[in-house]
Amino acid sequence: MSSSHFVKHDDVLKYFEGIPDIKYEGPSSKNVLAFKHYNAEEEILGKKAKDWLRFSVCYWHTFRGVGIDIFGTGTINRPWEDGTDSVENAKRRLRVAFAFLKKLGVGYWSFHDRDIAPEGKTLDETNKNLDEVVALAKQLQSETGIKLLWGTSNLFSHPRYMNGASTNPDAHVFAYAAAQVKKCLEVTKELGGENFVFWGGREGYQSILNTDMKKEIDHFATFLKLARNYKQKIGFTGQLLIEPKPREPTKHQYDYDAQTVIGFLKHYGLDGDYKLNIEPNHTTLAGHDYEHDIEIASRFGFLGSIDSNTGDTLLGWDTDQFPMDHKKTALVMQTVLRQGGLAPGGLNFDCKVRRESTDVEDMFIAHIGAMDAFAKGLKIAAAVKSDGVIPKLIAERYNSYETLDIGKKISDGTATFEELDAWVKEHGEPKKTSGKQEKFEVLFNSYF
Repeated sequence: MSSSHFVKHDDVLKYFEGIPDIKYEGPSSKNVLAFKHYNAEEEILGKKAKDWLRFSVCYWHTFRGVGIDIFGTGTINRPWEDGTDSVENAKRRLRVAFAFLKKLGVGYWSFHDRDIAPEGKTLDETNKNLDEVVALAKQLQSETGIKLLWGTSNLFSHPRYMNGASTNPDAHVFAYAAAQVKKCLEVTKELGGENFVFWGGREGYQSILNTDMKKEIDHFATFLKLARNYKQKIGFTGQLLIEPKPREPTKHQYDYDAQTVIGFLKHYGLDGDYKLNIEPNHTTLAGHDYEHDIEIASRFGFLGSIDSNTGDTLLGWDTDQFPMDHKKTALVMQTVLRQGGLAPGGLNFDCKVRRESTDVEDMFIAHIGAMDAFAKGLKIAAAVKSDGVIPKLIAERYNSYETLDIGKKISDGTATFEELDAWVKEHGEPKKTSGKQEKFEVLFNSYF
Protein backbone atom coordinates (compact mmCIF):
# COMPACT_ATOMS: atom_id res chain seq x y z
CA MET A 1 0.00 0.00 0.00
CA SER A 2 1.44 3.36 -1.01
CA SER A 3 1.11 6.37 1.24
CA SER A 4 -1.38 7.85 -1.24
CA HIS A 5 -3.86 5.20 -0.09
CA PHE A 6 -3.26 6.01 3.58
CA VAL A 7 -6.37 8.12 4.08
CA LYS A 8 -8.35 6.28 6.76
CA HIS A 9 -7.49 8.71 9.57
CA ASP A 10 -8.16 12.29 8.41
CA ASP A 11 -6.16 14.17 5.84
CA VAL A 12 -2.67 13.71 7.32
CA LEU A 13 -0.96 13.67 3.93
CA LYS A 14 -1.56 17.42 3.61
CA TYR A 15 1.34 17.90 5.99
CA PHE A 16 3.67 16.26 3.46
CA GLU A 17 2.50 18.14 0.39
CA GLY A 18 5.08 18.03 -2.38
CA ILE A 19 6.96 15.07 -0.89
CA PRO A 20 6.58 11.84 -2.90
CA ASP A 21 6.82 8.27 -1.69
CA ILE A 22 10.56 7.71 -1.38
CA LYS A 23 11.90 5.39 -4.09
CA TYR A 24 15.26 3.94 -5.13
CA GLU A 25 16.80 5.84 -8.08
CA GLY A 26 20.39 4.56 -7.98
CA PRO A 27 23.85 6.01 -7.28
CA SER A 28 23.75 8.55 -10.11
CA SER A 29 20.62 10.30 -8.80
CA LYS A 30 20.95 13.82 -7.40
CA ASN A 31 17.41 13.78 -6.03
CA VAL A 32 17.61 14.33 -2.25
CA LEU A 33 14.17 12.74 -1.88
CA ALA A 34 15.26 9.41 -3.37
CA PHE A 35 17.50 6.55 -2.33
CA LYS A 36 20.87 6.21 -4.06
CA HIS A 37 22.07 3.02 -2.34
CA TYR A 38 19.13 1.57 -0.42
CA ASN A 39 17.20 -0.83 -2.63
CA ALA A 40 15.06 -2.73 -0.14
CA GLU A 41 14.59 -5.82 -2.34
CA GLU A 42 18.21 -6.11 -3.50
CA GLU A 43 19.72 -9.43 -2.47
CA ILE A 44 23.08 -9.24 -0.72
CA LEU A 45 24.83 -12.39 0.47
CA GLY A 46 21.62 -14.40 0.33
CA LYS A 47 19.37 -11.93 2.12
CA LYS A 48 17.38 -8.86 1.06
CA ALA A 49 18.84 -5.49 2.02
CA LYS A 50 15.76 -4.65 4.10
CA ASP A 51 16.27 -7.83 6.14
CA TRP A 52 19.94 -7.11 6.83
CA LEU A 53 19.19 -3.50 7.79
CA ARG A 54 15.79 -3.67 9.52
CA PHE A 55 15.43 0.12 9.61
CA SER A 56 13.36 1.74 12.36
CA VAL A 57 12.35 5.36 13.04
CA CYS A 58 12.31 6.56 16.63
CA TYR A 59 9.24 8.46 17.75
CA TRP A 60 10.82 10.72 20.38
CA HIS A 61 13.29 12.68 18.27
CA THR A 62 11.36 12.57 14.99
CA PHE A 63 7.91 13.48 16.32
CA ARG A 64 8.54 15.02 19.73
CA GLY A 65 11.78 16.88 19.04
CA VAL A 66 11.38 20.66 18.76
CA GLY A 67 15.00 21.75 18.46
CA ILE A 68 15.74 22.38 22.12
CA ASP A 69 19.38 22.29 23.17
CA ILE A 70 21.13 23.12 26.44
CA PHE A 71 21.51 26.77 25.41
CA GLY A 72 18.20 27.52 23.74
CA THR A 73 14.49 26.85 23.44
CA GLY A 74 12.74 25.10 20.59
CA THR A 75 13.07 26.22 16.98
CA ILE A 76 10.89 23.61 15.25
CA ASN A 77 7.14 24.05 14.84
CA ARG A 78 5.35 21.15 13.18
CA PRO A 79 2.11 22.02 11.34
CA TRP A 80 0.20 19.06 12.82
CA GLU A 81 0.77 20.15 16.44
CA ASP A 82 -1.89 22.22 18.23
CA GLY A 83 0.27 23.18 21.21
CA THR A 84 -1.56 20.99 23.74
CA ASP A 85 -0.57 17.84 25.58
CA SER A 86 -3.96 16.29 24.90
CA VAL A 87 -4.80 12.75 23.86
CA GLU A 88 -6.43 14.19 20.72
CA ASN A 89 -3.16 15.85 19.71
CA ALA A 90 -1.24 12.67 20.53
CA LYS A 91 -3.50 10.63 18.25
CA ARG A 92 -3.20 13.10 15.37
CA ARG A 93 0.60 13.08 15.80
CA LEU A 94 0.57 9.27 15.66
CA ARG A 95 -1.40 9.27 12.40
CA VAL A 96 1.10 11.71 10.93
CA ALA A 97 3.95 9.51 12.12
CA PHE A 98 2.60 6.44 10.37
CA ALA A 99 2.03 8.43 7.17
CA PHE A 100 5.70 9.50 7.40
CA LEU A 101 6.88 5.92 7.99
CA LYS A 102 4.86 4.70 5.04
CA LYS A 103 6.21 7.38 2.70
CA LEU A 104 9.76 6.66 3.82
CA GLY A 105 9.33 2.92 3.34
CA VAL A 106 10.64 1.67 6.69
CA GLY A 107 9.31 -1.46 8.34
CA TYR A 108 9.65 -0.56 12.02
CA TRP A 109 9.18 2.15 14.63
CA SER A 110 10.12 2.57 18.31
CA PHE A 111 8.79 4.65 21.19
CA HIS A 112 9.00 5.69 24.84
CA ASP A 113 5.70 5.35 26.69
CA ARG A 114 5.55 9.07 27.47
CA ASP A 115 6.33 10.02 23.84
CA ILE A 116 3.12 8.65 22.46
CA ALA A 117 0.64 9.51 25.22
CA PRO A 118 0.45 12.32 27.79
CA GLU A 119 1.03 11.72 31.48
CA GLY A 120 -2.07 12.20 33.63
CA LYS A 121 -2.54 13.36 37.20
CA THR A 122 -2.47 9.77 38.48
CA LEU A 123 -0.94 6.52 37.28
CA ASP A 124 -4.40 5.19 36.41
CA GLU A 125 -5.14 8.25 34.28
CA THR A 126 -1.75 7.96 32.60
CA ASN A 127 -2.35 4.29 31.80
CA LYS A 128 -5.81 5.10 30.42
CA ASN A 129 -4.29 7.72 28.10
CA LEU A 130 -1.66 5.22 26.98
CA ASP A 131 -4.26 2.52 26.30
CA GLU A 132 -6.26 4.89 24.08
CA VAL A 133 -3.24 5.82 21.97
CA VAL A 134 -1.95 2.23 21.84
CA ALA A 135 -5.31 1.09 20.45
CA LEU A 136 -4.81 3.52 17.57
CA ALA A 137 -1.20 2.41 17.13
CA LYS A 138 -2.31 -1.21 16.85
CA GLN A 139 -4.86 -0.23 14.21
CA LEU A 140 -2.28 1.78 12.25
CA GLN A 141 0.22 -1.08 12.39
CA SER A 142 -2.42 -3.43 11.00
CA GLU A 143 -3.32 -1.03 8.17
CA THR A 144 0.28 -0.25 7.13
CA GLY A 145 2.16 -3.47 7.94
CA ILE A 146 4.66 -1.44 9.97
CA LYS A 147 5.86 -3.26 13.10
CA LEU A 148 7.14 -2.19 16.49
CA LEU A 149 10.87 -2.81 16.85
CA TRP A 150 10.85 -1.93 20.52
CA GLY A 151 9.16 -0.07 23.30
CA THR A 152 10.74 1.48 26.37
CA SER A 153 9.80 3.49 29.45
CA ASN A 154 10.87 7.07 29.99
CA LEU A 155 12.32 6.86 33.51
CA PHE A 156 14.34 10.07 33.33
CA SER A 157 12.26 13.12 32.32
CA HIS A 158 9.76 13.48 35.17
CA PRO A 159 11.02 15.24 38.33
CA ARG A 160 10.20 12.13 40.38
CA TYR A 161 13.20 10.48 38.69
CA MET A 162 15.69 13.26 39.38
CA ASN A 163 17.66 10.90 41.68
CA GLY A 164 17.20 7.88 39.47
CA ALA A 165 14.50 5.26 38.94
CA SER A 166 15.60 1.76 39.96
CA THR A 167 18.66 3.26 41.68
CA ASN A 168 16.71 5.94 43.54
CA PRO A 169 17.33 6.11 47.31
CA ASP A 170 13.54 6.31 47.81
CA ALA A 171 11.73 2.95 47.57
CA HIS A 172 8.54 4.81 46.57
CA VAL A 173 10.21 5.99 43.37
CA PHE A 174 11.55 2.47 42.69
CA ALA A 175 7.98 1.16 43.00
CA TYR A 176 6.61 3.86 40.67
CA ALA A 177 9.24 3.03 38.05
CA ALA A 178 8.34 -0.65 38.32
CA ALA A 179 4.65 0.13 37.80
CA GLN A 180 5.53 2.19 34.74
CA VAL A 181 7.68 -0.56 33.20
CA LYS A 182 5.00 -3.15 34.01
CA LYS A 183 2.48 -1.21 31.93
CA CYS A 184 4.96 -0.52 29.13
CA LEU A 185 5.85 -4.21 28.87
CA GLU A 186 2.15 -4.97 28.53
CA VAL A 187 1.56 -2.46 25.73
CA THR A 188 4.76 -3.48 23.94
CA LYS A 189 3.47 -7.04 23.96
CA GLU A 190 0.05 -5.82 22.79
CA LEU A 191 1.71 -4.12 19.80
CA GLY A 192 3.81 -7.15 18.91
CA GLY A 193 7.06 -5.46 19.87
CA GLU A 194 10.12 -7.53 19.08
CA ASN A 195 12.30 -6.01 21.84
CA PHE A 196 12.09 -3.96 25.02
CA VAL A 197 14.88 -1.52 25.93
CA PHE A 198 16.18 -0.21 29.25
CA TRP A 199 18.17 3.04 29.08
CA GLY A 200 19.16 4.23 32.54
CA GLY A 201 19.77 7.90 31.92
CA ARG A 202 19.58 8.72 35.61
CA GLU A 203 20.78 5.34 36.91
CA GLY A 204 24.05 6.72 38.22
CA TYR A 205 25.32 9.49 40.45
CA GLN A 206 26.48 13.09 40.51
CA SER A 207 28.58 12.81 43.70
CA ILE A 208 29.94 9.82 45.55
CA LEU A 209 29.57 11.81 48.81
CA ASN A 210 25.82 11.14 49.02
CA THR A 211 25.77 7.78 47.20
CA ASP A 212 25.74 4.13 48.32
CA MET A 213 26.97 2.76 45.01
CA LYS A 214 26.73 -0.94 45.88
CA LYS A 215 23.14 -0.58 47.11
CA GLU A 216 22.12 1.31 43.97
CA ILE A 217 23.69 -1.23 41.60
CA ASP A 218 22.13 -4.10 43.57
CA HIS A 219 18.73 -2.42 43.23
CA PHE A 220 19.31 -1.91 39.49
CA ALA A 221 19.89 -5.66 39.14
CA THR A 222 16.79 -6.40 41.26
CA PHE A 223 14.71 -4.17 38.99
CA LEU A 224 15.94 -5.99 35.88
CA LYS A 225 15.15 -9.36 37.48
CA LEU A 226 11.62 -8.19 38.26
CA ALA A 227 11.19 -7.03 34.65
CA ARG A 228 12.44 -10.40 33.37
CA ASN A 229 10.05 -12.23 35.68
CA TYR A 230 7.07 -10.16 34.56
CA LYS A 231 8.03 -10.57 30.91
CA GLN A 232 7.89 -14.33 31.39
CA LYS A 233 4.64 -14.16 33.38
CA ILE A 234 2.73 -12.29 30.66
CA GLY A 235 4.22 -14.34 27.83
CA PHE A 236 6.09 -11.51 26.15
CA THR A 237 8.54 -13.19 23.77
CA GLY A 238 10.51 -10.09 22.80
CA GLN A 239 14.19 -9.60 23.50
CA LEU A 240 15.20 -7.54 26.56
CA LEU A 241 17.96 -5.00 25.89
CA ILE A 242 20.13 -2.64 27.94
CA GLU A 243 21.52 0.47 26.27
CA PRO A 244 24.92 1.55 27.67
CA LYS A 245 25.91 5.18 28.11
CA PRO A 246 28.79 6.57 30.19
CA ARG A 247 27.23 9.83 31.40
CA GLU A 248 24.61 12.51 30.69
CA PRO A 249 22.47 13.42 32.42
CA THR A 250 24.25 11.84 35.42
CA LYS A 251 27.98 12.43 35.79
CA HIS A 252 28.57 8.68 35.97
CA GLN A 253 26.08 6.15 34.62
CA TYR A 254 26.27 2.58 35.92
CA ASP A 255 25.84 1.02 32.45
CA TYR A 256 28.95 2.87 31.25
CA ASP A 257 29.81 0.86 28.12
CA ALA A 258 29.35 -2.59 26.59
CA GLN A 259 32.05 -4.31 28.61
CA THR A 260 30.75 -2.80 31.84
CA VAL A 261 27.22 -4.02 31.14
CA ILE A 262 28.37 -7.50 30.09
CA GLY A 263 30.29 -7.81 33.36
CA PHE A 264 27.27 -6.50 35.31
CA LEU A 265 24.92 -9.00 33.65
CA LYS A 266 27.26 -11.91 34.31
CA HIS A 267 27.84 -10.86 37.93
CA TYR A 268 24.11 -10.77 38.68
CA GLY A 269 23.18 -13.86 36.64
CA LEU A 270 21.25 -11.89 34.02
CA ASP A 271 23.44 -12.74 31.03
CA GLY A 272 20.91 -15.25 29.74
CA ASP A 273 18.07 -12.74 29.87
CA TYR A 274 19.44 -9.49 28.44
CA LYS A 275 21.42 -8.37 25.41
CA LEU A 276 22.63 -4.91 24.45
CA ASN A 277 21.22 -2.10 22.34
CA ILE A 278 24.32 -0.18 21.28
CA GLU A 279 24.24 3.52 20.41
CA PRO A 280 27.51 4.60 18.75
CA ASN A 281 27.16 8.19 20.00
CA HIS A 282 27.24 6.76 23.52
CA THR A 283 30.25 4.65 22.59
CA THR A 284 32.26 7.69 21.52
CA LEU A 285 31.21 9.54 24.69
CA ALA A 286 32.80 6.63 26.58
CA GLY A 287 36.09 7.33 24.79
CA HIS A 288 35.91 4.50 22.28
CA ASP A 289 35.83 4.41 18.48
CA TYR A 290 32.40 4.53 16.85
CA GLU A 291 32.27 0.79 16.16
CA HIS A 292 33.93 -0.44 19.37
CA ASP A 293 30.92 -1.35 21.52
CA ILE A 294 29.11 -2.94 18.57
CA GLU A 295 32.11 -5.16 17.91
CA ILE A 296 32.75 -6.08 21.55
CA ALA A 297 29.07 -6.85 22.19
CA SER A 298 28.86 -9.00 19.07
CA ARG A 299 32.08 -10.92 19.78
CA PHE A 300 30.74 -11.98 23.17
CA GLY A 301 27.22 -12.79 21.95
CA PHE A 302 25.47 -9.74 23.41
CA LEU A 303 24.67 -7.55 20.38
CA GLY A 304 20.89 -7.38 20.18
CA SER A 305 20.16 -4.12 18.34
CA ILE A 306 21.74 -0.81 17.30
CA ASP A 307 20.57 2.77 17.81
CA SER A 308 22.21 3.88 14.59
CA ASN A 309 23.28 7.48 15.10
CA THR A 310 26.52 9.44 15.43
CA GLY A 311 27.88 12.34 17.46
CA ASP A 312 30.19 15.29 17.06
CA THR A 313 33.51 14.66 18.80
CA LEU A 314 34.08 18.41 19.12
CA LEU A 315 30.97 18.74 21.31
CA GLY A 316 30.80 17.29 24.80
CA TRP A 317 27.30 15.89 24.77
CA ASP A 318 25.05 13.35 23.07
CA THR A 319 24.17 15.13 19.80
CA ASP A 320 22.22 12.22 18.23
CA GLN A 321 23.04 13.09 14.63
CA PHE A 322 22.09 11.11 11.55
CA PRO A 323 24.93 8.81 10.42
CA MET A 324 26.28 9.84 7.02
CA ASP A 325 29.85 8.45 7.11
CA HIS A 326 30.06 5.40 4.83
CA LYS A 327 33.29 4.20 6.39
CA LYS A 328 31.73 4.03 9.85
CA THR A 329 28.61 2.30 8.59
CA ALA A 330 30.74 -0.23 6.71
CA LEU A 331 32.61 -1.08 9.91
CA VAL A 332 29.29 -1.59 11.70
CA MET A 333 27.87 -3.73 8.92
CA GLN A 334 30.98 -5.93 8.90
CA THR A 335 30.04 -6.92 12.44
CA VAL A 336 26.37 -7.38 11.56
CA LEU A 337 27.29 -9.63 8.62
CA ARG A 338 29.67 -11.67 10.75
CA GLN A 339 26.96 -12.47 13.29
CA GLY A 340 24.42 -13.27 10.59
CA GLY A 341 22.14 -10.26 11.07
CA LEU A 342 20.47 -8.25 13.83
CA ALA A 343 17.01 -9.84 14.07
CA PRO A 344 15.01 -9.49 16.20
CA GLY A 345 16.87 -6.21 16.66
CA GLY A 346 17.45 -3.64 13.95
CA LEU A 347 18.98 -0.31 13.00
CA ASN A 348 16.91 2.24 14.88
CA PHE A 349 17.52 5.86 13.94
CA ASP A 350 17.81 7.42 17.40
CA CYS A 351 18.60 10.69 15.66
CA LYS A 352 17.28 14.21 15.47
CA VAL A 353 17.54 16.80 12.75
CA ARG A 354 19.74 19.75 13.67
CA ARG A 355 18.18 22.63 15.57
CA GLU A 356 18.64 24.73 12.45
CA SER A 357 16.92 22.17 10.16
CA THR A 358 13.35 23.29 10.64
CA ASP A 359 11.52 22.18 7.47
CA VAL A 360 9.37 19.05 7.30
CA GLU A 361 11.39 18.07 4.24
CA ASP A 362 14.49 17.88 6.43
CA MET A 363 12.97 14.95 8.33
CA PHE A 364 12.85 12.94 5.11
CA ILE A 365 16.25 14.02 3.79
CA ALA A 366 17.95 13.10 7.06
CA HIS A 367 16.47 9.60 7.18
CA ILE A 368 17.11 8.99 3.47
CA GLY A 369 20.75 9.96 3.88
CA ALA A 370 21.22 7.72 6.90
CA MET A 371 19.47 4.77 5.25
CA ASP A 372 21.65 5.22 2.18
CA ALA A 373 24.76 5.40 4.36
CA PHE A 374 23.98 2.06 5.98
CA ALA A 375 22.97 0.48 2.66
CA LYS A 376 26.29 1.60 1.18
CA GLY A 377 28.05 0.31 4.29
CA LEU A 378 26.31 -3.03 3.87
CA LYS A 379 27.47 -3.34 0.27
CA ILE A 380 31.05 -2.44 1.17
CA ALA A 381 31.08 -4.90 4.08
CA ALA A 382 29.68 -7.60 1.80
CA ALA A 383 32.43 -6.90 -0.77
CA VAL A 384 35.12 -7.12 1.92
CA LYS A 385 33.67 -10.40 3.15
CA SER A 386 33.28 -11.86 -0.36
CA ASP A 387 36.78 -10.87 -1.50
CA GLY A 388 38.26 -12.35 1.63
CA VAL A 389 41.52 -10.38 1.33
CA ILE A 390 41.29 -8.44 4.61
CA PRO A 391 39.85 -11.37 6.63
CA LYS A 392 42.72 -13.56 5.33
CA LEU A 393 45.32 -10.99 6.39
CA ILE A 394 43.76 -10.75 9.86
CA ALA A 395 43.84 -14.54 10.21
CA GLU A 396 47.50 -14.57 9.17
CA ARG A 397 48.37 -12.12 11.98
CA TYR A 398 47.25 -14.71 14.52
CA ASN A 399 48.31 -17.90 12.73
CA SER A 400 50.95 -18.81 15.33
CA TYR A 401 48.05 -19.86 17.57
CA GLU A 402 47.05 -22.36 14.88
CA THR A 403 50.40 -23.54 13.53
CA LEU A 404 52.57 -23.79 16.66
CA ASP A 405 51.86 -26.47 19.23
CA ILE A 406 52.47 -23.97 22.03
CA GLY A 407 50.05 -21.55 20.34
CA LYS A 408 47.36 -24.21 20.19
CA LYS A 409 47.84 -24.95 23.90
CA ILE A 410 47.51 -21.24 24.73
CA SER A 411 44.28 -21.05 22.73
CA ASP A 412 42.70 -24.12 24.31
CA GLY A 413 43.78 -23.09 27.81
CA THR A 414 46.03 -26.06 28.55
CA ALA A 415 49.38 -24.23 28.65
CA THR A 416 51.08 -23.51 31.98
CA PHE A 417 53.49 -20.72 33.00
CA GLU A 418 56.21 -23.33 33.53
CA GLU A 419 55.69 -24.74 30.03
CA LEU A 420 55.72 -21.27 28.46
CA ASP A 421 58.88 -20.37 30.37
CA ALA A 422 60.65 -23.50 29.10
CA TRP A 423 59.44 -22.85 25.52
CA VAL A 424 60.86 -19.30 25.50
CA LYS A 425 64.21 -20.52 26.86
CA GLU A 426 64.38 -23.04 24.02
CA HIS A 427 63.26 -20.70 21.20
CA GLY A 428 64.74 -17.39 22.33
CA GLU A 429 63.59 -13.87 21.49
CA PRO A 430 60.47 -13.51 19.29
CA LYS A 431 60.96 -11.76 15.99
CA LYS A 432 59.48 -8.34 15.39
CA THR A 433 56.40 -8.51 13.14
CA SER A 434 54.80 -5.45 11.52
CA GLY A 435 51.17 -4.76 12.35
CA LYS A 436 50.62 -3.37 8.82
CA GLN A 437 47.96 -0.88 9.94
CA GLU A 438 48.49 1.37 6.92
CA LYS A 439 48.18 -1.61 4.58
CA PHE A 440 44.82 -2.50 6.11
CA GLU A 441 43.66 1.11 5.85
CA VAL A 442 44.65 1.35 2.18
CA LEU A 443 42.96 -1.94 1.36
CA PHE A 444 39.80 -0.93 3.19
CA ASN A 445 39.73 2.42 1.39
CA SER A 446 39.93 0.61 -1.94
CA TYR A 447 36.35 -0.60 -1.51
CA PHE A 448 35.06 2.97 -1.54
